[in-house]
Amino acid sequence: MENRNIDLLLKDGTKITGKSFGYKGSASGEVVFNTAMTGYPESLTDPSYKGQILVLTYPLIGNYGVPDYKSENGILNFFESEKIHISGFVISDYSWENSHWNSQKSLSEWLIENKIPGIYGVDTRAITKHLREQGSMQGKIVWNNEDIEFSDPNSENLAEQVSTKEVIEYGNGKYRIILVDCGVKFNIIRRLLKRDTTVVRVPWNYDYTNEKYDGLFISNGPGDPKKCETTIKHIAKAFEKDTPIFGICLGNQLMSLASGGDTYKLKYGHRSHNQPVLQVGTNRCYITSQNHGFATDASTIGKEWEQLFVNVNDNTNEGIIHKTKPFFSTQFHPEASSGPTDTDFLFDKFLNLIKESV
Repeated sequence: MENRNIDLLLKDGTKITGKSFGYKGSASGEVVFNTAMTGYPESLTDPSYKGQILVLTYPLIGNYGVPDYKSENGILNFFESEKIHISGFVISDYSWENSHWNSQKSLSEWLIENKIPGIYGVDTRAITKHLREQGSMQGKIVWNNEDIEFSDPNSENLAEQVSTKEVIEYGNGKYRIILVDCGVKFNIIRRLLKRDTTVVRVPWNYDYTNEKYDGLFISNGPGDPKKCETTIKHIAKAFEKDTPIFGICLGNQLMSLASGGDTYKLKYGHRSHNQPVLQVGTNRCYITSQNHGFATDASTIGKEWEQLFVNVNDNTNEGIIHKTKPFFSTQFHPEASSGPTDTDFLFDKFLNLIKESV
């Protein structure tokens, strides 16, 4: 058991001292919080957390260890990508003993393998309250008084860093889906493969505009959507056709930008399993999982578009839909594997649009 002190430093001068677990080293990034009660294997491997120091509000972490690395259809069964993407991990209480039927190793061992420093024994809810008031900010985990610089991951094209570098094909279904990988979660691919599809995963800047496909999917991913200029250009070109398009999270923002709209950075983002969203024009409210730091400015989307969903808590945009063509998107994650599955039907909606168009 490790009892060495380790510090979390925020750029506004806040210093929090806790105990070390995981990798013995320092790391910097954007400090953000997540309020989910379960699912740390999913969160840590979600590419949308690239470059971020993740603070979990739920107090007990590590008690069910880390699942095995078995794969099916070329993707890992219990993770959202091949590796951990966060820069650092901040929790309240670390369980040094884990018990679960599928546990293969401890969380600390997993962090060591991926060279991710962790800090526990701190008041993560107080940190969360501070970030809610001040906004997400740059920070660093400092091990053994090692002096490292603060860093702003949003100044980089993070989608390029986490995207596949080659074209990868999954499944052998009837309908051919081009999936633009800006940091795709594996469960998106799983949900598509369950619906008689062949999924062709392509890099973030891949030019598919002259290829034949039955549906286009724009994935989630990290960082500022405006860094993905090539992706936006290709989406705008795809809008000229009538082939169905579905975007999730960053995909929603990229489709909004391609429509002529604008995006902006949220104060502290939406990262939780129980965000209520209202389907515009109805009284239907869905409970959703979310992970994003940027949002669409709904007042700027093109005149051929309208809002599809709105966040009940703060009225931010949660999706857009074209008025006449089969294009739509969501800001939340209907595929979340450790959160509510209320909106999984949107994958059926996408496939039905494809079936109607082929």
